[in-house]
Amino acid sequence: MTDVSKYYKIEGDKLVRTHRSCPKCGPSVFMAEHYDRFTCGNCKYTVFKRKGTKGGQRKRSPRKRKKSS
Repeated sequence: MTDVSKYYKIEGDKLVRTHRSCPKCGPSVFMAEHYDRFTCGNCKYTVFKRKGTKGGQRKRSPRKRKKSS
């Protein structure tokens, strides 16, 4: 059995979830947190974490096209 208390935190009068829930399965299924991604164990939905960002999203430069000869 897992320790359920690590999934919730009490702030004042409210119960706050500490882990993400799966957008496909609904709020009753939590997603596992890995070093580079979040994964749902029920439906295998995966969200990858972005590398090298602090707070916001980094801007991507457009790809340079190579001239074909």
